[in-house]
Amino acid sequence: MILAFNSDTCSGCKACELVCSLQNLKTINPSRAMLHVYGKFPEPGRYFADICDQCGECAKACPQEAIVLIKGTWRIDKKKCDGCLACVSACPVNVMMVDDDNMPYKCINCRQCAEVCPRDALTFQ
Repeated sequence: MILAFNSDTCSGCKACELVCSLQNLKTINPSRAMLHVYGKFPEPGRYFADICDQCGECAKACPQEAIVLIKGTWRIDKKKCDGCLACVSACPVNVMMVDDDNMPYKCINCRQCAEVCPRDALTFQ
């Protein structure tokens, strides 16, 4: 299943960013979320999101083969990762993030963002 975004229903509330950081990083810091909601102006009230579509570009770029596909989701094997951040540079939608220890992290399809979205702008298909 892949996370999908519907810009027609998004209100820009960013609840998805909040729950992403809380669920995955145990902190209330939406700027560290693994998805980004933003408005495109001058069109008022129109929002878009950068989300991980599990394309695998991060895995292709990893020289340590530390990003593996598990049940349709690319996951980082922290034991193999050497922190080179090649995966972060390779992400075409800029949703690979770097933690305080300079290690990469990414969406793991936890589904919390879709569950909390009040307007069903995020869904799994």
